[in-house]
Amino acid sequence: MAARRKIEPNTKLVAEWPLSPTATLGSSIRARGIFLKMRARLPSASRKLLHIESRVLSLRLPEGSDADVKAAKAIVSNAMQDVEELPVIPREVEDILTISSGERHRWLKDGRLQSAGTRKVKLRGRARKITFHVFDPRHIEDVLDRDLVSAWREEDAAVAVENRRRAAAKAAVKRAQKREREAARAIDSSWDEDSHSKLHGWEDFEGEGLLR
Repeated sequence: MAARRKIEPNTKLVAEWPLSPTATLGSSIRARGIFLKMRARLPSASRKLLHIESRVLSLRLPEGSDADVKAAKAIVSNAMQDVEELPVIPREVEDILTISSGERHRWLKDGRLQSAGTRKVKLRGRARKITFHVFDPRHIEDVLDRDLVSAWREEDAAVAVENRRRAAAKAAVKRAQKREREAARAIDSSWDEDSHSKLHGWEDFEGEGLLR
């Protein structure tokens, strides 16, 4: 997460936009993400004018600045109209639902978490872009409201128990089969030894000429 920049003193408040719970879904990480998205839409010269404090976006003009705050205000105001529908990115999903990265990947793979598409970004220090899934905020809100995470964890725990039971049963069968094979080899070995002993006796008889 980017470091929070302190609001400089002697700045004039131009406009404020509180972020609703429907927009943030109770997540400070999502609130910060929304702020970064809004700031990225501004011209580079105006980006430092936008701040976030206690989940409220504010546009502030430092003394002596000649930045075009009117244009910046219009850009943010227009973008805020759809702020509650902004796709939810992975780290926001994990914070909103209080889940691990492993759970997110597993539930996305089996369809319990429903992807709303993919995005590509190039991270600093990496040559290639990475692709990740994003999620519909209303779907994440539904998962949160219905406490589906608890139900999914119970399902996963039951599956894990069943998988361990099956693995133990399979291992027991393999051990039994191994014992049977070893017992069969022991019987075969004993039979070969007895047969050789008996044949040795017949050879003695033949050597004495008793079989002629």
